[in-house]
Amino acid sequence: MTTETADPSEFQRDGHATADPRRWLALPVLLTGAFLPILDFNVVNLALPAIRNDLGATSSEVQFVISAYAATYAVFLISGGRLGDLFGRRQMFLLGVAGFTIASMLCGIAWSAAVLMAGRILQGFTATVMAPQVLASIRVLFPAAEQGRALAFYGATFGLANICGQVLGGVLVSSHPFGWAWQAIFLINVPIGLVALIGGLLFLSDSRAQRAQKLDVGGVILLSLTLGLLVYPLVEGREAGWPVWILAMLVASPAALLAFVRFETRLTLRGGDPLVALHLLRNSDFVIGLVMALAFYMLSSFYLTFAVYLQNGLHETPLDAGLATLPFATGFFAASLASSHVMQRLGVRTLTLGFALQVAGFGVVMLAVSGVIPGGLTAGLVCGGLGFGTVMPSIIRAVVSSIDPRHAGLASGIMISTFQIGAALGVAIIGGVFYSLLGPRPDAEDYARAFTIALGCNVALLALGAWLSLWLPREQA
Repeated sequence: MTTETADPSEFQRDGHATADPRRWLALPVLLTGAFLPILDFNVVNLALPAIRNDLGATSSEVQFVISAYAATYAVFLISGGRLGDLFGRRQMFLLGVAGFTIASMLCGIAWSAAVLMAGRILQGFTATVMAPQVLASIRVLFPAAEQGRALAFYGATFGLANICGQVLGGVLVSSHPFGWAWQAIFLINVPIGLVALIGGLLFLSDSRAQRAQKLDVGGVILLSLTLGLLVYPLVEGREAGWPVWILAMLVASPAALLAFVRFETRLTLRGGDPLVALHLLRNSDFVIGLVMALAFYMLSSFYLTFAVYLQNGLHETPLDAGLATLPFATGFFAASLASSHVMQRLGVRTLTLGFALQVAGFGVVMLAVSGVIPGGLTAGLVCGGLGFGTVMPSIIRAVVSSIDPRHAGLASGIMISTFQIGAALGVAIIGGVFYSLLGPRPDAEDYARAFTIALGCNVALLALGAWLSLWLPREQA
């Protein structure tokens, strides 16, 4: 998802964008740029047990395969949108696609966990160059009368990417195409990326903002340092035995955050373009929204823990594990399509409904895994997916409505970056809880207990989100 809005100067005075004759040919190319980052975040979960066995990776290295990608995506997302405004969205999209394809190839041929993690960081960085150009280009290429249809395809792409991520990951790891195992989940991006690259060269027109904001390099460095000092110790500390240097990194993280805030404040006072507009944080509704977004997306740890529980605890194949997750993905996709209609009727209370569905659904999953409700796993996953699909499209719309329209694009970018920070922290913290509970030689019961407790942490965070949503005023619709 993008972090920038199209510049008003790019629209005609009647409010319609200049109609590009190749716009409908360009749309599938652009949607590929939205599809790949979401697919790659989800598809890797089902391959984690195979990656760990093949590369001899530790549990912390497995966590980094996910959290490094999410943290990189979170830090550079806003800057990626500004790069498109500065240098042209077509150029940045093509550069991002080419980089993502190369990074995927590096991941696919990785001979060690360290190389795989480096490839994942490169994937996250190049995805931030590619993905923000998609929505910005759609807003410029399509007239107002056609934007609704184009944006509907854009929204459906996310649900499709989630479904494909669960099923495709299992199929590729189980079928061993061309003799590959987990490598196939990354190498499949190469032909897709090449097709998108050729399509972009043929059909995609360029656009850029006439009054683009400058890059905040200092802010990017300080925010990267803050997340690194926080996420790395949370993932590595357990296996390293919490040495002094790990604890020192954790203590230094708030100091780095304070330095980031001071830097952004000084940049704002000098009339610069900060990475994060701190004045938005004076809006209590927006701050509540950020906390909700953080708690909501820490659910990303569920994909990790559920995949490991199914494959290592129940000894299911990657394909069976992927199919087991399909009810959740299907519920998510269905609710995404209906969320706009629900939002029109319930307004901001749509968020309360979505969080409540997740709490109920994942509560049933916990009871099913514990044996209290035999056979309730599918129903719980569907309910949880319905809740996830209700919250995901609604949270930005509900919260950003409290912000001045002039800052809506920036506020959306901050919210989406917060999602990715939540994903990184969820995998680091709740994933750490999961692996800590397993012990040295876990059996099926140990995996079930660890998964249930880890999911219980997520349920508590979702309940917090439901409570916070009640503090948002009803008129935010």
